[in-house]
Amino acid sequence: MLLSNEPILPTSFKFTVMTLFEKLRCLLTFGQGVALPLPDISEQTTPIELFGQWFDDAKKSGILLPEAMSVSSCDQNGQPSSRMVLLKEFNDDGFVFYTNYASRKSQDLNENNKIALLFHWNVLQRQVRIEGRVEKVTPEQSEQYFHSRDRGSQIGAWASKQSSPLASKEALKQSEAYYTKKFAGQEVPLPEFWGGWRIKPHYLEFWQGRANRLHDRICFEPEQNQDDKKVLWHQFKLNP
Repeated sequence: MLLSNEPILPTSFKFTVMTLFEKLRCLLTFGQGVALPLPDISEQTTPIELFGQWFDDAKKSGILLPEAMSVSSCDQNGQPSSRMVLLKEFNDDGFVFYTNYASRKSQDLNENNKIALLFHWNVLQRQVRIEGRVEKVTPEQSEQYFHSRDRGSQIGAWASKQSSPLASKEALKQSEAYYTKKFAGQEVPLPEFWGGWRIKPHYLEFWQGRANRLHDRICFEPEQNQDDKKVLWHQFKLNP
C-alpha cells in the first residue's frame, strides 16, 4: 500500500524531499505535472543511469508520488496479483521496497521469486517495466530504514497483521493501543516479520510515447558469459 509520509533512504541515486518549486508545480498542476523533453540515450547509458534520469524528470515535473510503482507477484499456482507500493532505494544492486514479510505479496515472493515492476508517469508519456527476481535485504538495512520512519508507522507495522482477516476496526485500534503502550518511552524495535525486498532486474524497458503511436521502446538485458562481477547491459529497441 502507499505510505506517502515515509522517507526514502539515501542510495547511489538519492531520493530527496521535493523542493519548494517542485511542490508548487505539483500544486498548480494538481499532481499531474508537466511534460519534459526526452533526453539523449547513448549506447553507453546503463539502465540504472537512465532510470535515474527519468525518475528525476518525473520529480521535476511535479507528479505526485513519482516513486509509486505497481508490484506484480505470482503464487505457486500461477495466480498473479498486483498492488501499488513506493520505491525506497535503487542503485546498481537493484530496486528496494519494504513491507510485512507475512503479507500476500511476501508469501507469493517466498513461493515464487519472480517479480515485475511498473512505473507510469502519464504526463511525461513514459513508463518503465522491470522484470527480475527478488531477495531479502539484510536485517541491518531493514532496521536502518525502519527507524527512519515516523513512530506512528513503526507502531503500525507491529499492530497490523497485514493481509490477514480483520475481525473489526476496533480490534485494529486495540492492537495499536497495545503496542503504543508496550513501546512507550523506548525505541520501537524492528519486527522480525517486517523488512525489505530487493529486485535484481534481468529486463528493463523504457517506453516513451510518440505521435501516431510510433512509440520508443528502449530495452536492456544483461550480457551473457560475463567474467567479472560488473553487469554489462545489452541495449536494443522493440517495435511499438
